[in-house]
Amino acid sequence: MNEQPRTLKAMLAHAKDTSELMLDLAYAGLFYADRDLSGEVLELEEELSRLVHRMREVCLLASRSPQDAAGLASLLQVMSSIEMIGNQAVDVAKIVLDSLGIPKELRTDLSQADEVIDRMQVQEGSELHGRSVDELENAVEEVRLLAIRRGTRWLFDPADEGVLQGSDILVVRGHPEGLPQLRRLAGMAAKPGPSTDEQSYWELDKAVDEVVDMKDLAEAAVGLAYAAVLFDDRGLAAEVVRLEDRLDDMRESIESWVLDAAAESRNRPSLRGLLHLAVASEGIGDAAQAMVWLIERDEELHPVIAEALGAAEDVVQGRTVREKAPADNSSLGELDLRGMNPLAFSRRGRWIYRPRGRTILQEGDRLILIGPSEAVEHLEYLFGEEEPED
Repeated sequence: MNEQPRTLKAMLAHAKDTSELMLDLAYAGLFYADRDLSGEVLELEEELSRLVHRMREVCLLASRSPQDAAGLASLLQVMSSIEMIGNQAVDVAKIVLDSLGIPKELRTDLSQADEVIDRMQVQEGSELHGRSVDELENAVEEVRLLAIRRGTRWLFDPADEGVLQGSDILVVRGHPEGLPQLRRLAGMAAKPGPSTDEQSYWELDKAVDEVVDMKDLAEAAVGLAYAAVLFDDRGLAAEVVRLEDRLDDMRESIESWVLDAAAESRNRPSLRGLLHLAVASEGIGDAAQAMVWLIERDEELHPVIAEALGAAEDVVQGRTVREKAPADNSSLGELDLRGMNPLAFSRRGRWIYRPRGRTILQEGDRLILIGPSEAVEHLEYLFGEEEPED
């Protein structure tokens, strides 16, 4: 297992990875109504708190002049935003842990996502026991290992040659149809999916759809905020602010709907979890906006920020489709993006968030992607570029 990060750059990258894993686990806990998955979020909260506290100590020790203080202030702002994201992930996890109520429609909508998160334990003598990380990811298509928990230690972005051990806890991302196969290889039974045999309320379906949209927009806001900070891009920062405004409006709409629905009938499903998720999603948008405040104010960013974001497990890349590049006139679904997820793309100044696989790219389209650093070189080929936009 890796030792705890010691440098400020390593700690910031580790904190970013931890907060994003917390969100993934929190939403996975909702999808499976799994208290173990949700409980992992609270364990990671302790690690994130220790990291943030340690980074603040380092910043205070390093500040010896007004110039130092100005640069480190931007670092503290990003750290606080990352901590806010982790706190909202805890609030999402508590929907399950505190039994606030999860409408079945919410779980059904989450199951329609292209990718979901799962947690599984490698059993002694299973087919994964003693296998490498690379063999795991090759065994099941479109599955990516996000992290390993071995005892009380977490390992992010494990090396391909790393060997899996019995009792390792794996956190993986993949297609809902492929994850049951991976669970079998780990020696575990498949998890039951959401039930769909209950009668649904049309109004509840509409509210759930809006809450799921809020979740997607909040995640997009975080990704765009990291991209805005990495590229020092005021245009991306402005998009984050617009998203946060939309999330505010959507939360108010959900609050009004829940109050009206609760007054109409006592037989309504429990709606506390729905409201809780809407508030948490809006809080994630607030954290993203707080991060890009630095860009809006033209604050000088500490160089460690860009270095840490580039070194984190998931890196953000901005790419423009060049003429006659392999990506030109190809759909996102056709392209082998090597695990990179399209976060947003812009065509003639209009941003589209979470573009679908059927989206056809054209020359001049600008795409923001997030994913493993190993895919960067392949992206240069796909988009006809030698260097990423910076």
